[in-house]
Amino acid sequence: MKKNLLLFCCLSAALLFGSTDATENPQQLAALSKDTGAGQSATPWSNLNPKKLKLQSIAALIMEPSGKVVYAKHVDEPRPIASITKLMTAMVTLDRSLPLDETITITKDDRDLERLTGSRLEYGARLTREQLLRLALMASENRAASALARTYPGGRQAFVKAMNRKARALGMTDSHFVGPAGLDAGNVASARDVAKMVLAARRYALIHSATTTRRMSVRPYKGRGELRFANTNRLLKNKHWEIQLSKTGYINEAGRCLVMQAEIADQPLVIVLLNSFGKLTPFGDSNRIRKWIESGVEG
Repeated sequence: MKKNLLLFCCLSAALLFGSTDATENPQQLAALSKDTGAGQSATPWSNLNPKKLKLQSIAALIMEPSGKVVYAKHVDEPRPIASITKLMTAMVTLDRSLPLDETITITKDDRDLERLTGSRLEYGARLTREQLLRLALMASENRAASALARTYPGGRQAFVKAMNRKARALGMTDSHFVGPAGLDAGNVASARDVAKMVLAARRYALIHSATTTRRMSVRPYKGRGELRFANTNRLLKNKHWEIQLSKTGYINEAGRCLVMQAEIADQPLVIVLLNSFGKLTPFGDSNRIRKWIESGVEG
């Protein structure tokens, strides 16, 4: 019993305070197995009544970084995850240790030929790899994500293979990736797998910084003014939220999606909300979660 308790404590500390480099450590993510919470002692969530939490998202997961589930709803069904994909895109890019100060030019190859979405990054825009990475994460810039994959050693095909290889290393058994931006509905994952991806991504300092930056300005065109981008997660402007990582996503097949690692009632939690109907629904669900937890802990 003492050995098991020691192992659990070490695992929790490693996940919460792990290094921010790109080292994969599947053992640290093993706590996200489907047998979570068994035999563990009482937590701040012991008094929470799941029946009082009315969420509109089709799939939802609230979880401690240790892997202990606080709330779960349809968490094991693979479903399209839209731009949540960009968390994997960022990790694969950083894992390869490519020069972040290298200048990359946006080309016609970075167009969205699938959904014909627009972009403020016109052909010929020149930004560093780090700037593209930040724009892909905070503003969900699709051409930025495409350019990162295109300039990866071996090109887009090698990049997608690296994405699926990374998913397997993280124990994401209900996931599959076919592109870097999330525009293809073939990018799928279960809510439980997405939580694993969030925990892994939080360990990268640049991903933490980019996904929690509210605004960013760049100058991709010589002789022209700056372009200003805003974070797609409006909760970052809310003083009641302490967010360490976040990403939004949307395509028709995926609905509105939002994932975060945040502190609620002084406790770090991973929140995964997939397939919500309505632009504001994930943010409404997030606030319902925060109030549910705070009222339960305080009550």
